[in-house]
Amino acid sequence: MVTFFKPPLMLMFFCMLCCVQKMYAQHPGKNDTIQSIAIIYDGDTMELKTLEFVFVYVKLSAAQAKANAKYNRLRNAVYVTYPYARRAGAVMNDINAKLTAVKEKEDRKKYIKSREKELKKEFNDPLTNLSVYQGKVLMKLINRETGNNCYEIIKEYKGGVTARLYQTVAFFFDSNLKQSYNADTDDVTIERIVKEVQRMYGYDNAPHAKAM
Repeated sequence: MVTFFKPPLMLMFFCMLCCVQKMYAQHPGKNDTIQSIAIIYDGDTMELKTLEFVFVYVKLSAAQAKANAKYNRLRNAVYVTYPYARRAGAVMNDINAKLTAVKEKEDRKKYIKSREKELKKEFNDPLTNLSVYQGKVLMKLINRETGNNCYEIIKEYKGGVTARLYQTVAFFFDSNLKQSYNADTDDVTIERIVKEVQRMYGYDNAPHAKAM
């Protein structure tokens, strides 16, 4: 009977380890290096990595939250009312251009009345849904588009008595038909939002019209 020699388990492990070391010695550097991009900063070589974005949120103070809410309210009002102001300004500027050739007072009244119907038909429903605050912003923007405040426009089209009546009504709503528009000082924020609206919807930035 032939008996086979069975080497101990530890001896087999030792033999395998020796084979692996021999293979590694014959092929140095195969798997012992991981390539990475490096940067030299102030004489030191450091690994260069691009970290993922980290978003940091800070709780606003009461004053900051109030200012943020105020800005958002104004921004929303400009987005809502600027298309109306732009269209109304175009119609009013066209009326003013046409009136330069109309000399008779009765003919001027007749023409203004016909265009007034056009404005009412187009804007009566949407404008009645505006809030008082949005109405104030709209008056600012109409001034921007026409070069005239709303008091001057009403006085020109409807007469001084009607303009004064409307001004009185506006007073009770803490508003003023004679409010001006100054893109460089008082209304710089509105102007910035208007430019934002123009870029978003592809409006051209036409210069303000001259006053009547």
